[in-house]
Amino acid sequence: MSEITKEKVYHIAELARLEISEEEAEQFSSQLDDIIKMVEKLDELDTTNVTPMSHVFIQENVMRGDEPVEGLPIEETMKNVPEREARLIKVPQILE
Repeated sequence: MSEITKEKVYHIAELARLEISEEEAEQFSSQLDDIIKMVEKLDELDTTNVTPMSHVFIQENVMRGDEPVEGLPIEETMKNVPEREARLIKVPQILE
């Protein structure tokens, strides 16, 4: 990979519409170059027997089992209903 020059840093800063000073361009150039060298070092590792993964940690859904349970009795359910008809809750009409 080619070295990250100050000109490349200025170009990237221009694309991102950032103003950077000469010192910042020099600093970013050095830091970005170091990062690229570290990534290139990782490319040297043999990963033929390594299973690809999307997360570092194993993620599992932790949920309770879906088991049917007895619901509230109808009289308990309808206790605070202001208006009802048999086992139905009456609500104001909103559509014509």
